Amino acid sequence: EIVRGLEEKLPSLFNPGNPDAFHEKYTVSMDFVRTFERQCGSQASVKRLRAHPAYHSFNNKWNLHVYFQIRFREIAGSLEASLTDVLEDAPAGSSYCLLASHRTWSSLQRCWSDELFLPLLVHHLWRLTLQILARYSMFVNELLLRPISNESAKDTKKPLVTSNKDPSITQGNFSEDQGSGPSETKPVVSISSIQLVYVVADLDKLQEQLPELLETVKPKLEMIGFKNFSSISAALEDSQLSLSACLPSLSNRIIQDLSESCLSYLKSALEVPRLYRRTNKEVPTTASSYVDSALRPFYQLQSGHKDKLKQARIRQWLEGALSASTHKYYETVSDVLNSVKKMEESLKRLKQARKTTPANPVGSSGSGMSDDDKIRLQLALDVEYLGEQIQKMGLQTKDIKSFVALTELVVAAKDQATAEQP
Repeated sequence: EIVRGLEEKLPSLFNPGNPDAFHEKYTVSMDFVRTFERQCGSQASVKRLRAHPAYHSFNNKWNLHVYFQIRFREIAGSLEASLTDVLEDAPAGSSYCLLASHRTWSSLQRCWSDELFLPLLVHHLWRLTLQILARYSMFVNELLLRPISNESAKDTKKPLVTSNKDPSITQGNFSEDQGSGPSETKPVVSISSIQLVYVVADLDKLQEQLPELLETVKPKLEMIGFKNFSSISAALEDSQLSLSACLPSLSNRIIQDLSESCLSYLKSALEVPRLYRRTNKEVPTTASSYVDSALRPFYQLQSGHKDKLKQARIRQWLEGALSASTHKYYETVSDVLNSVKKMEESLKRLKQARKTTPANPVGSSGSGMSDDDKIRLQLALDVEYLGEQIQKMGLQTKDIKSFVALTELVVAAKDQATAEQP
């Protein structure tokens, strides 16, 4: 009679159109049913109650499939709306840097929130959880294909292309997004180096929080008598490994970008000879300004992102980028010194051919040091200063590939320059 009365007088009770109201009504109704069952005198009475047609009719009235579809659209649509070509920052107060990462974590939390969760939907929600992680992993892999722009993160927020993602996404489309990707060919969108750093910071953060998600899921699974938590942990570990697999490529791109930025200034060592040849410039006593310019990206990384990134991660990037740029810098300095030596020998041969002996050596100034030796000394000062700054970053120069060889190269040149002085 109770069931018939509800079905006849409150048909809207079972309407899932308003998912929040449906969740509340379903939860209250199931609590009532459980309370009613506890009034039964024996297990046999409970079994007879559950076998009654009215009991089945009442349970079947609740369209949980439609409720889940609505919730799925809400979660998947919200997530997809953040996985766009234009990377937005996470809202203030978020533990994430990018909106896409923030939305991924909030979507995972929402699946298992008390306001959405229903015990009979556990398997659907767990599948959706793994889909969300797979979708985010695929999105990060898509970011790896973007060229790095020279613009700031703020500039790259300008919509270079219009995203064609439909926020009213269906369950089928969400699954398909994990496969072949977008069918339309779209213009290439760039990503800034700062945004790449943000992606790594968010990946590290998400992996740190996945165990927290597991602790949230376990009590929900226990509600339906599920005990095989090892399989759940294994599935989550697989998702975590998929996320981790993106990190080496991301780190390599960041290291490459840092190295190229640094090297673009270190190449200014090629201009040192021009500054001293026939300019009567004083003997150098300080390092060239290009060294500080070359190190600026490293200073910015250390000071600007130390609260977002693990120190070990920053150290890895600094050592990798400095090693790559120092190796190229070694080649540049070596070329300059070889060029200086050839020029010096050429001038000596020219003087011998003319059989002239000027009062002062060619290319020397009143200080007594030749232009060639000034060049050698300047390069030695530059490398020495570079080493000092590397140590101030908390790194060891011995850990920077080619730096020891670079130091030996300029020390030998410096010794030659000072040895020729009276």
